[in-house]
Parts: sequence; structure tokens; C-alpha cells
Amino acid sequence: MRCSGKIVRNRVTNRPPAPDRSSSTVTVSITRADLLKRGARGGAGLAVAGGAFATLAAAASADPLSVQDLAYVRLLVGAELLASDFYGQAIAASNTSASTMSYLKRAYFNEQEHYQSVAGILIGAGVTPAVSGDIEFAYPAGTFADQASIVKAANSLEAIVLGSYLGAMGGMASNAYKTGLAQIAACEAQHASFFTTQMGGKAFNLSFPPALTIEQATAGMAAFTS
Repeated sequence: MRCSGKIVRNRVTNRPPAPDRSSSTVTVSITRADLLKRGARGGAGLAVAGGAFATLAAAASADPLSVQDLAYVRLLVGAELLASDFYGQAIAASNTSASTMSYLKRAYFNEQEHYQSVAGILIGAGVTPAVSGDIEFAYPAGTFADQASIVKAANSLEAIVLGSYLGAMGGMASNAYKTGLAQIAACEAQHASFFTTQMGGKAFNLSFPPALTIEQATAGMAAFTS
């Protein structure tokens, strides 16, 4: 499952996995407003290294984002922050087989690259993207209890992330970003396929996986808070 997209040219250094907060009592309401308006604070913590954002950031600089496109990109930034946090905690739980762990680590790496790409769109447009410290995710009890629970949650999460990208490609007015977003969606589909097979399902099935609206995507992400 090596899908480190072409749109990001330099690799990011993986940060240490976040501590397991699956039993945390911290409650964070992920609303449409959270995902579409966050980013005013914490921007200084985002390291802009070399040409990591070059392709999509340049497109944003040349073609200003509409209000609708900005909303979709902020949604995708939120989705990637959630995915990175989830995989970081799944790795930190250290209770899966070696094979599954290797895929969790690769998925974490992929999501970090995806985050840099979609955050680069906002940076190119002169908007500060949300960073990991802006949203503290909390998960239902038992999410990281064992391999089966991690795989089940990952499968659900990937369906939401994939649907978010498909919805963005259909809903964004500008065509400048769609090739890059399609590459990321293809990678997320690989993630989803892997976790589906780990649950005993088919590697692929639907001819047309569902695209999610902003409202549907944010509602799906809210399920990953307690």
C-alpha cells in the first residue's frame, strides 16, 4: 500500500504517535463550523519545508479560492488531522500483528503527506490551516483495545475520508486541484480496501463509492468523538 502521492515531493518526518486517548473524558464537538473556520490560531506550528506544498499551493496562489472551495479544503484539512491522529494512536497502542502494524504506519505516513498537500492549498491562498494542536480528538471507549477494534474503526474512518475527497472533487468549482485530490482519494481507497479485507470483506465491491457532502462528512467525523 505504497501511495505516497506525486503531488508532495519531499517526505515529512513522522512525529511520535500521540498517546492513546480512547478513554478520555475530553469532549470536542466537531461541527461544520469547527472544520470550516478553524485555523486562525496555531498556524505558527506548521513547518513549511521547501517545495512540499509547491503544486497545490501554486495553484491556489494563481486561482483564488471561492467561498465554497475554501469550505471543502478546510473540511479535507480536518479529515487529514483526524486520520493522522487516529493512526498515531493506533500505532501507539502497539497491539496488532506485525503485518497490520506496517500498514498502520504506512497509512499514517500517507495521511501526513496528504495533510501537507491540502494545507498547502490554504497556505497558497493566504489562509492559515488548522494544525494538530487545534483539535483534540477523543474516541469511543475500546477503539484501540485490540487489532479487531482498530481495524473496524479504521475501516469506518477511511470510508468517511474517501467520501470527503469524492465530495470535494464534485463540489469544488475550480479544476486546478482536482488531479491532486483524485490522487489522494485513490490512496484513501487503497486504505479502505485493505481494512475491509482485514475484516473479512471484499477488496473491492462498489462501482461508485459514495461521495459525501460537507454536512455528511462532518457528521461522520463527529462519530469519532466521545
